[in-house]
Amino acid sequence: MPDDIETIVRAALHEVAPDADLSALHPDADLRETLGLDSVDFLRLVELLSARTGHRVDEEDYPYLTTLAGAVSFLSWPPRR
Repeated sequence: MPDDIETIVRAALHEVAPDADLSALHPDADLRETLGLDSVDFLRLVELLSARTGHRVDEEDYPYLTTLAGAVSFLSWPPRR
């Protein structure tokens, strides 16, 4: 399941930052800083991930989505709500 989630996260990142080299993205790198995401890009990422995984993502959950590894870990759990 985490591999599927990682694929979903990478696909969403590609939509939000199509010019980014995601193959070089370190799992613990800050997504906003590394990919140059602004707040609108990050919100779009959150919406894409929520829609594609069925997880409700509240604002208090945003810190879990700041890295690739964090997003995969957070989204790998069964939907919490």
